[in-house]
Amino acid sequence: MDTLDDFLMSRPPTAARPLLGLTILLVEDSRYASEAFRLLCQRSGARIRRADSLFSARRHLRVYRPSVVITDIGLPDGSGLELLAELARAEPRIDVILGTSGDPDTESAVKATGADGFVAKPVARLAEFQSAILRHLPRDRQPTGPRIVLEERIAPDPIALRDDLAHVADVLSGDEGGPSLDYLTQFLGGVAKSAGDVPLRAAVDALAERRLAGTAYSPHLARLAALVQTRLTEGRPI
Repeated sequence: MDTLDDFLMSRPPTAARPLLGLTILLVEDSRYASEAFRLLCQRSGARIRRADSLFSARRHLRVYRPSVVITDIGLPDGSGLELLAELARAEPRIDVILGTSGDPDTESAVKATGADGFVAKPVARLAEFQSAILRHLPRDRQPTGPRIVLEERIAPDPIALRDDLAHVADVLSGDEGGPSLDYLTQFLGGVAKSAGDVPLRAAVDALAERRLAGTAYSPHLARLAALVQTRLTEGRPI
């Protein structure tokens, strides 16, 4: 039996829901960022599927072909740049291929893969999200007539942010060095930026700078762990 979602996806795009008919594969390990993208897709009319790693994304892509792929750069099992390059070379090519990151310095690396564009996180405005996709779609996949430009901002569920922080706490308790900590700093830095948590972002940056310089970082790691635990204990992540 067809669902309401199936019915809506079969309709052409409209001025109010310009992404109707599109299926977006989001490759993103953060629950909080994923929730933001889910709300943006919902408000825009697109269907969203999520993969949280390169392995999961490639498994999805063997089964179906989305209209749009948006992949984070820092993933637990490698760089999203690898996937972007693969998709840019593939035939037939997916209509729109975008990289996303909380680090604006990665934009040039994303474009060098052959991807269509870069989306800087956090993405909170509907108009910004829709434009990032629509500008790369073929003309026959776009809504006809004037588009309603909505300045609406979305607010992800704080529970998703708490899930991300709990994941960080688990990583911190299991490994204090090497690749796990490198992954943690980029992951938590992106989460803190998306959540607008300035003290947490500063603590992540301080730890990353110490590790890059090759100097002692144990006090910075302890401070970061304490901040994460405080947010989990208080039940108010930001």
